[in-house]
Amino acid sequence: MHVIKNTKPLVFLFLFICFFSSCRKAPESQTEFVLGTICSVNLFEQGTSEVYQAIFARLREIEDHMSANRADTDVDRINRNAGVAPVQVHDDVIQVLQKARYYAELTGGAFDPTVGPLVSLWGIGFEHPRVPEENEVQEALSLINWRDIVIDAGAKTVFLPRQGMKIDLGAIAKGYAADEVSRIIREANINKAIIDLGGNVIVIGSKGRGIPWRVGIQNISGIRGEYLGIMNVTNKTLVTSGVYERYFEQNGRRYHHILSTENGYPVDNNLLAVTIITDNSIDADALSTSLFALGYEKGYELAASLPGVEAVFVFNNGILRGTPGVFENFELANRQFNVSE
Repeated sequence: MHVIKNTKPLVFLFLFICFFSSCRKAPESQTEFVLGTICSVNLFEQGTSEVYQAIFARLREIEDHMSANRADTDVDRINRNAGVAPVQVHDDVIQVLQKARYYAELTGGAFDPTVGPLVSLWGIGFEHPRVPEENEVQEALSLINWRDIVIDAGAKTVFLPRQGMKIDLGAIAKGYAADEVSRIIREANINKAIIDLGGNVIVIGSKGRGIPWRVGIQNISGIRGEYLGIMNVTNKTLVTSGVYERYFEQNGRRYHHILSTENGYPVDNNLLAVTIITDNSIDADALSTSLFALGYEKGYELAASLPGVEAVFVFNNGILRGTPGVFENFELANRQFNVSE
């Protein structure tokens, strides 16, 4: 017997925006279900119906291009034509795949957009997840190699050369979408906003008078609404990847959705979650998954080498570690956890 657990409607990162010591009802905002999750945008007193319409139309457009779980999206057509023929795609898909290949190379394949066969095999977050047989895992692994993706930016085509290969952009597409929302907001000359695309969070400007936003990071082992700490940030994005987001339990064991491209099973490295704080959400999205998959030592080394990137690592023993300076703007909110620098 297995029990399906899916907290996806809220997230890679649980956002808890506090206004000083208490929270107040947000001014005008809009929330819709898109990109497979609950997406909320708050433009405060500068929000207009036209800007909100433009934002959510753009999110639906991105979903129409990049979803691997809907029929006849660009990604679905790429996957169905694997080993058959190149597929012409939207510029969005070209841009995101190029960024995904960058992070695949940077992480030595720990991040890999061709992980689709493994994602489909395990089915975590869908109706019938299961623990596959070892031969099935090995077969799926044989189809995973980011180097095999053929991108022709001039012709705007993508080709997977072997039948059975599948692209899955679930670890990077929401970051791209969040950045697109931020672009629309800034082009509308709005200087104060909160974007939360199912946990891909961007805060624009400050709460007022230069006071930073207070963004709470979900208590990985707690109930929804409990948070382990608060980051004080201005004009930043935060994204968390962890074992709490999507998982199922079978025979007393938990299987989460971050799958190793080395052995084909959920990553097991004593980490519960990784939070990235940086400027662009597409980078934060890819890096949160990448650093989790790499583990603390390699993940820390990578994060510390990247300008403008900060990371918080949450271990299964309650210890928090981070890149230099990240805890200067962090407040611990749960005594079950301890900061170790």
